Amino acid sequence: MSKPDPRIDAARRMASHFADLLQADLSLRLWTGEVLPLGPNARDDIQVVVARPDVIRRLILKPGLMMLFELIATGELRVEGGSPLEAVDRWDYGKAMNLAKRLDKGLMLRLAVPFLLKRGDGEATQPPAWDASGVDGVGHARKQRRDKDFISFHYDVSNDFYRLFLGETMAYSSGWHPSPDATLDEAQGAKFDRICRKLRLKPGLKLLDIGSGWGGLSCWAAARYGVHVHGVTLSQAQLDWARARAEAMGVADRVTFELRDYREIAGSGLYHAVAQVEMFEHVGFANHEAHFRHMHRLLKPGGLYFHQATVRRGDADGAARPNATTKVITRFIFPGGELDTIGMTVNNLGRYGFEVMDVENMRAHYDLTIREWAKRLWDNREEAYGLVGEARTRLWALYFALFAKGFERGVSLNYQTVAQRRRSGRSRLPLNPRSEYDR
Repeated sequence: MSKPDPRIDAARRMASHFADLLQADLSLRLWTGEVLPLGPNARDDIQVVVARPDVIRRLILKPGLMMLFELIATGELRVEGGSPLEAVDRWDYGKAMNLAKRLDKGLMLRLAVPFLLKRGDGEATQPPAWDASGVDGVGHARKQRRDKDFISFHYDVSNDFYRLFLGETMAYSSGWHPSPDATLDEAQGAKFDRICRKLRLKPGLKLLDIGSGWGGLSCWAAARYGVHVHGVTLSQAQLDWARARAEAMGVADRVTFELRDYREIAGSGLYHAVAQVEMFEHVGFANHEAHFRHMHRLLKPGGLYFHQATVRRGDADGAARPNATTKVITRFIFPGGELDTIGMTVNNLGRYGFEVMDVENMRAHYDLTIREWAKRLWDNREEAYGLVGEARTRLWALYFALFAKGFERGVSLNYQTVAQRRRSGRSRLPLNPRSEYDR
């Protein structure tokens, strides 16, 4: 007769301690099939599944968000019965984030012993396709960054994958919701139109769309505002889609898309307006000064610059240092990504020849947008598995959950900023610029 596995009883006691602290409305399922509540009267319709005891050993040895992402990717730790976002909505996120500080360290140390006495199965020595380890580029200047590789890692996985959750507009940035019940496509269309009005676009003007993606804004501006648009991207998959879109919409004569780094555009005073919609997150802190100088150089005097970006709150000194969240995102989702703060954005615009005209907080809008992305991805997960694999799909579902809670709590923020290339004399803009787009 085999001896009972002491890890099972230890896992039960760990779960009981977690339940006292979390008081969550979901359950934990062990590798034995046993289901344990993670809070008083917790339902078992959504379960966090521990596929094998080594999962707990690895979390003990390397606790934190990075290991959680690794285990979710491999499926050794997974959510069943709902999406990761639906799971984290079932607990107090503040309690979950501070769980490590509230644990009974002595109890957890005693319960860890049975897991630490058993050797694990080993870990892969080569990072899989969904892991950008070693190439994140954080903190590097442009010459040391492989920006095209970073962009390809994130975007060149499959246009069909993105369409599963982005919808018909294929807009991979926060929508602007005219009402809480607006559809995703309505919110994205409203965002496109708002950008065009903020830039005061009209027939004959030239617009540069940096990080033009799948061409949504470029084609909208050409079709509805009669402008000539130059869109640039580093993603071949996006470029192919955008060109086909321009042809289908009948605006190919007014829109030019290129596979090109925007920093390689030579000349000065080429454009009446420049739009950057959530591409700036890829630029990197070491390259911010060069970015704003280049924006200034490309615009005509008095030209308008639109800047939409996700930012962090920043530390007490105003900096935005890497934290656990940004580290996992640059490893698994956005290699090379670094999030600014709104203070740094406005300060840099002022330093490099711009007058800031308007700043609009988009946090509530992004909360709605990313929750819709999360729902669509999860509803279409079987198709996503076939397109990009189960690991990548699970990572993206967790990424959406993480940032949805970030926007909900105000840890992550998003702003639309409009600035004018400085020129002498009166601004020549209306006394109430918002009257142009708040309608």
